[in-house]
Amino acid sequence: MTSRSSRPRRGVRALISVAAVAAFSVAVPAAGPAQAAAPAQCQGTETVTYSPGVTFTPRDIEVTVSGNFSSCLDGAGQVTSGTYGERFTIFAGCNDLLDGFEAVRVVEWNTGDSSAIDGAGSSTAVAGQVITTFTGPVVQGRFQGRSAVQTVTLVQPDLLKCLTTGLTGANGVTTLTIT
Repeated sequence: MTSRSSRPRRGVRALISVAAVAAFSVAVPAAGPAQAAAPAQCQGTETVTYSPGVTFTPRDIEVTVSGNFSSCLDGAGQVTSGTYGERFTIFAGCNDLLDGFEAVRVVEWNTGDSSAIDGAGSSTAVAGQVITTFTGPVVQGRFQGRSAVQTVTLVQPDLLKCLTTGLTGANGVTTLTIT
């Protein structure tokens, strides 16, 4: 049986010293775009319109999305609101409106700059609501390099309209978290 010394070895003592210095040092963040903007949390509303109305028979539908973040808070105290809007055409019917999608969503902030989020989304129908989650990295502008998660909750569409004039739109609440 060999005896071990209770003293740390020389390399271990050096490592402990470096760790102690690092723990008690004041870190100065590097200047740059990633450090300039702190994470953000926003709440607001979203409106979606379909033209022509969506029926059970799939066809080309022009979708217009309009979002307004009326209440935002970021760690820097600069971002207080934002808006986004999109217009695109999909081939869809009432049976496949909840399919997944990919998009670049650009949020225009009250500060005059913007964030481009390159994300993927999916929707589920739960308890009379359609919940869509859109996630992806911020690839350009304010918050570049951070992750974004947006959740939109819309009232579940009246499926009886799928048999007649079609679904023409929905409104709901949305939250955006950038970390």
